[in-house]
Order: sequence, then structure tokens, then C-alpha cells
Amino acid sequence: MDIESFALERWLAEHEHGAAVNLGDSGVRPLEADRFDTDPGRLGYVIPTNGDPDLRATVADRYDRAPDELLFTCGTQEANLLAVLATLDRGDHAVCVTPTYQSLHSLPAAVGEVTRVELAAPDWTLDPDAVADAIEPNTELIVLNNPNNPTGKIHPQEMVDAVYDLAAAADAYLLADEVYRPLAEPDERVEPVAGMGPHGVSTCGLSKGWGLPGLRFGWLAGPEEVVTAAWEWKDYTTISPSAFGQHVGRQAIEREDELLAENRTHVRRNRELVAEFVEEYGLDWLLPAGATGFLTVPEAFESSEAFCRALVEEGVVVAPGETFDRPGYVRVGFGADRATVADGLERMGRVIEDRRSA
Repeated sequence: MDIESFALERWLAEHEHGAAVNLGDSGVRPLEADRFDTDPGRLGYVIPTNGDPDLRATVADRYDRAPDELLFTCGTQEANLLAVLATLDRGDHAVCVTPTYQSLHSLPAAVGEVTRVELAAPDWTLDPDAVADAIEPNTELIVLNNPNNPTGKIHPQEMVDAVYDLAAAADAYLLADEVYRPLAEPDERVEPVAGMGPHGVSTCGLSKGWGLPGLRFGWLAGPEEVVTAAWEWKDYTTISPSAFGQHVGRQAIEREDELLAENRTHVRRNRELVAEFVEEYGLDWLLPAGATGFLTVPEAFESSEAFCRALVEEGVVVAPGETFDRPGYVRVGFGADRATVADGLERMGRVIEDRRSA
């Protein structure tokens, strides 16, 4: 298996440590540990290693799935890895909707062949006909991120239904990374793909919507044959979910309504700050769900990377569009505490004004 370097993670590794303001993150500001009971008792393996059956039943129910159709993982990232390994073999083909989080196309490309279907700017619209054109006789997997990272686009139900039908007709699986779905307003949410039928696989976790990235607690839901194959691969990765993560994760899931309402309010207020910034400096973006926006680069800068490097000099880290194979944009995370977001936007404004006056 040969996998390409993860451009976004390498960029963040180079610049976020020691930055005065980090707007490169894509989740909600982490919750304090003292809001939970943090003593799981003995720190042994979780038994059974696919996760506590009662908690699996609780989470699986939201997908109309049985407990054995859900696997707890080390974050959504591991869930995506295991989903790809469970559905693709060497020589298989996948269709991946981009731009997206790099692992959602790099992981399939490390196993088989990939055809990308690009979202159409500026509204980042998904064209099901383009997905249909990309499907080949050996297509086993179609990959979607909904809501989308980096753009914040929610693909509406009719679009997801159409892509699911294409996957079913091709006897392929539709894998949807839905880690930002909890941050979407309830009336905006699309049905989870794993609840749509035998060809749907959903991944999610507590990092983004719940503001608990340090738990590294996620899951994969879908047909039993996919979940069983993923569990067998997990024997070679993390074996079981984290005992600590599962212990705190259970409490977070029990308090889901409270925590998600709090975090959605937080993100909504911060989104208003970014919207004011976008308007003030004549930029463009799609008003996003989730906690990231994909902003156009100010005209005074020759590239998104040049803009981002100028921001680093001002102490601010954001993600250049090149890390998503979309030059001309920057991904700005606005899930941090409000003062941090305001500080970062003020610094970004100074960089733009200094360049315009130079």
C-alpha cells in the first residue's frame, strides 16, 4: 500500500504549534474534562472489542441498525480507514466527491483506483449525473462527506438519495463521513446514509459536533458484512476503542441534546463574526454548516498559500486551499472560543489591509 502525504496535516504540523491564533482546526472548542466523570476504573481493553453492546445499541438505533451493525473506533478517521479496507480490494474502483478531507480520497486511492467528482463552485453543488458518469464496472465504493469539509455545504436529501440509488444500482456501497452532521441545525440535517438501506455506510464521532476530539471516539455503521470485515481489520489497528473514550463518550451521548445545542449556538454566533469579516473585505464563501468556511483569497495575494504564509507571520494559522487541491481558497475554522476567533479575524484583516496599502 502506497499512500500520499496528508497535505493538511503536514501544513498544520509545520505551523500550528506555537501559533498565537489557530483557526486551522475544524471542530468546536474542546469541552472541559471536569464536565464529565473521568474515572473509567481499570484501564483494560474494552470487551467485546467492537464496543459495549448496550452503547452500540444506543448509537445503532439512530441508523435503524442492530448493535452488530455498528463498530466503535478510534475517532472518525479510523472508521473511514476501516470502511475503505472493508469495501475495497486491489483492482477495485471508487468514486470520491471532492474537495473533501484528504483521507476520503487518499485512502481509497491507496487500495484501488479513484475517480474524483468535483463539486461546482461557488455553491459547491453535487451533480449526480457526474457521479453516474464516473462509475465503472468495478466500482465498489462511492464516498461523500456531508456536511462537506472544507466548504460547509450540506448536500440536500434529494442529492444524497440520487447518489445512494446510483450506488445500489452498481451494487456498490455509499460511504458518507457525517462527522459534521451533529453541528447542522436539526431542520437542515439529511438522513444518515447508513439508515437508507443495505448499501449505506456512515461514519461519525464525538470530535467535531460534541467538541471532544481528545477522546478519539467514533463509529462506523452499516451492513453487517461491512462492519464485520471492518472489525477484523481493527484487530490489526487499535484492537478496541479506548476505555477512557468509551466511558466519557457514553456520558456525552446521554447528554447529546444539551451538548449539541450548546455547541450549535456557539458555532452560530462565531459564524456571524466570519460573515461580517467576509463582507467587510469583499470576499466570498458559502454560508456553511459545521465549523469551517471556505473563503476566497483576497485579490492582493497571488495564491492561497501566499496568503496563508503572510497570516503565519501575523501569528494566525488557517489552511490553504492547496491542501484540498483547490487553490484560490482558504479554510477558516471558527469553532474556537469567541475571543480567539475575533482575534484571528482582526489579525487577518491587518494582513489584508497592509498588502492593499503596500
